This record gives sequence, C-alpha cells and structure tokens, in this order.
Amino acid sequence: MALRPSSSTSRWTYDVFLSFRGEDTRTRFTDHLYTALTRSGIHTFRDEDELKIGVEIGPELLKAIENSRFWIIVFSRNYASSTWCLDELAHIIKRSKELGQTVLPVFYDVDPSDVRK
Repeated sequence: MALRPSSSTSRWTYDVFLSFRGEDTRTRFTDHLYTALTRSGIHTFRDEDELKIGVEIGPELLKAIENSRFWIIVFSRNYASSTWCLDELAHIIKRSKELGQTVLPVFYDVDPSDVRK
C-alpha cells in the first residue's frame, strides 16, 4: 500500500484516520506519527485537531471515519478499555469491509498476541 496524499478532487476528506487511546499515546507515539504524516502532506484526522468545541463527538467521529481513505489503529495497553475506541474500531472494520480499504494496526507497548485475547 503506497500512501500518497489525496488529490483535491478526491472523494475523501482525510487520507488517514488515527484511532488511539489518548491517555496511552497522545503525547508520545501518536503525536510523532501525526506530525510525520502531516509533514509528508498526508491529511490526517486526529480528534483533538479536527473536532470543534461544543460539537457532539460521536457523530463527528463516525463522519470522519466514513470520509477517510485509510485507518491507523494504535493498539495500546488501555485501548480496549475505552468504549469510544471500541466503537471507533467497530465502525472502522465495518467500513473497511464495505469498501475493501486498508486498516493498518500499530501495536504500541503491547504484544500483538495480547490484542487477540
């Protein structure tokens, strides 16, 4: 999968949607990943940058998931303990199956075999 920035005529609002547990990775890994992607010209959705204050989060997140070309899931120690993260993950998996689009899992400070349990 070669990830190139989408053209201005693309049907996608975002090239990438980042799903992550903020308390685990926001100020470390996810921040660095987001910076690297945006510096490469890849339009990336990250909740703290894209959501407006006062707007209901759930519908806005689902809209961003639906309008993203690819999804990166940053699995961390507490990812699965967040209802928001699990809701995002379920919607991302549904969309990826519908569209045949790519989901890229990243395992941050967690063994991939732990995620399967």
